[in-house]
Amino acid sequence: MVGSLETASRDRYSNGSAHPGSNGLEEKLDELRRLLGKARDDPLRIVGVGAGAWGSVFAALLQDSYGGFREKVQIRIWRRPGRSVDRTTAEHLFEVINAREDVLRRLIRRCAYLKYVEARLGDRTLYADEILKDGFCLNMIDTPLCPLKVVTNLQEAVWDADIVVNGLPSTETREVFEEISNYWKERVAAPIIISLAKGIEAALDPVPRIITPTQMIFKATGVPLENILYLGGPNIAAEIYNKEYANARICGSDKWRKPLAKFLRQPHFIVWDNSDLVTHEVMGGLKNVYAIGAGMVAALTNESATSKSVYFAHCTSEMIFITHLLADEPEKLAGPLLADTYVTLLKGRNAWYGQMLAIGQLNLEMGDNISGKGMIQGVSAVGAFYQLLSQLSLSVLHPEENKPVAPVELCPILKTLYKILIQRGEPAQAILQALRDETLNDPRERIEIAQSHAFFRPSLLGQP
Repeated sequence: MVGSLETASRDRYSNGSAHPGSNGLEEKLDELRRLLGKARDDPLRIVGVGAGAWGSVFAALLQDSYGGFREKVQIRIWRRPGRSVDRTTAEHLFEVINAREDVLRRLIRRCAYLKYVEARLGDRTLYADEILKDGFCLNMIDTPLCPLKVVTNLQEAVWDADIVVNGLPSTETREVFEEISNYWKERVAAPIIISLAKGIEAALDPVPRIITPTQMIFKATGVPLENILYLGGPNIAAEIYNKEYANARICGSDKWRKPLAKFLRQPHFIVWDNSDLVTHEVMGGLKNVYAIGAGMVAALTNESATSKSVYFAHCTSEMIFITHLLADEPEKLAGPLLADTYVTLLKGRNAWYGQMLAIGQLNLEMGDNISGKGMIQGVSAVGAFYQLLSQLSLSVLHPEENKPVAPVELCPILKTLYKILIQRGEPAQAILQALRDETLNDPRERIEIAQSHAFFRPSLLGQP
């Protein structure tokens, strides 16, 4: 039967009508409102900035949970106007709609179905912000969401927001939040910002260091650091919206992370909290680097489990090596880092991108913003991590040559990905050659080197 009881139940309440037995949702909402000092007749205003897959799902989760309490909370999402939906995507979207009885009925009830018929026939052009209002994210057409309140004017979206959720790619975060800062000049109270972005930039002057999206937001807006948090975890957006069991961590100051973890927690989406914001944020970007290589290996070896496990051993050893440079106690990151890496290698867009490059369905000239998928964050992260770890000022002792070398010299997978993706001097097949190199050390040795030396470089994360 098309349209399960679960999806029918979701559709019944996703229009914003509160349902009985709401599992304490109203109490959680009231508690957060009190902490923010909201007056009784003043709704809590939550705005998502950016409508990629995870940003759209995050807003939809909040809408599904709290949208029924209209007098107490207002949930909106901003995306740029003008992005058109090509006819092929419109045809596929029409198929998705007609395969889901609950979605079909919803669109008919909202008098929105006809425009999808016309788009399929080529008689009209749909736009990304238009379909988002009906619950369709351009980056994951196969997973219908609940209808969302979409705003295309950035000033209108954010000027009075209490909580802003950054769903932008890291490569767009600085530019958009610099614009947002112009609209906040007259604010008395700073908003809370939750960043979902997983990506980094490299800065070399005055010392080599990593710049994360939360740091970009702080510099752009001047919002106090205690009000800026990061949320990340081993999550595939579509699966989370379909209520697959998932968990995440919200990282930041004591003041807000625990109340927000409680507010965001749902039976199928468990949110933990942690004080180490920057390190978790950086690790969220690091796994995207190695996911691209995992996709290449999978495609080039016809999904060989043995070859993929060899790659996993080497890439995780490099990640552990890098964490010893970045964190004083990296073992605290091992579980979250490896879990996030595992799911991204299994089903993330970065692994998909590596696969498509390897089989020739994509090429590097097409850029790293791919239609239907969005920004492939791992590409810029490869360049940033390579640039940082190639600095001689961070040198470590080479175990065989007994001389100082830049850390990247002990990371052959990262070096190879840089040659393929950034320098474009090697084909995707080079990733296999890196694994087959007879001189490649046992990954255990790389981990032992990191654990037995004082590698920690606090300056990399901007610490004294």
